[in-house]
Amino acid sequence: MPKLHRVGATLLATLLALSIATGALAQSGPPARIVALGASNTEGFGVSTWEAYPARLQALLRAKGIDAEVINAGMSGDTTAGMLARLDAFLLDGTHLLILQPGSNDARYGLAAETSGNVARIKGRLDERGIKLIVVDNTFLGALPDTEMQSDGIHYTPAGYAILAERLLPRVLAALGR
Repeated sequence: MPKLHRVGATLLATLLALSIATGALAQSGPPARIVALGASNTEGFGVSTWEAYPARLQALLRAKGIDAEVINAGMSGDTTAGMLARLDAFLLDGTHLLILQPGSNDARYGLAAETSGNVARIKGRLDERGIKLIVVDNTFLGALPDTEMQSDGIHYTPAGYAILAERLLPRVLAALGR
């Protein structure tokens, strides 16, 4: 086969592959919208935005070929009452999943008795909209090695946030039906 024909055949094969890939992406619809709601460990206290677990989770999902947008709705110092008050601002049309990390601020501010009720109200609002929920608490996360905690013993290091994202990935995939 002459060299020009081989180049043309290679170009045609490449264009066909791109066309198929583009068609597959176009047919898959909008990205899966995931909201990460919580306090400082959701926000990514002490690390850059891309080192916080929501950004790391989004990268893990995309590495698996899943078009997903993970919105970081973390706010340092927030309580479950504050999260409940902010909830509707983040539940835009197309939200598939909410990851709730209540944190320890309720206990710190003497509001621990309100935590379970606020989490139940958040879950109720999600149920009304058909949005799935994953709650990240100490039971879910398990103990991280001290080396993965910042010096305050409360917030994660970049490696700690990466561990959280990796531990969340299977549950997120299941919630998305993958």
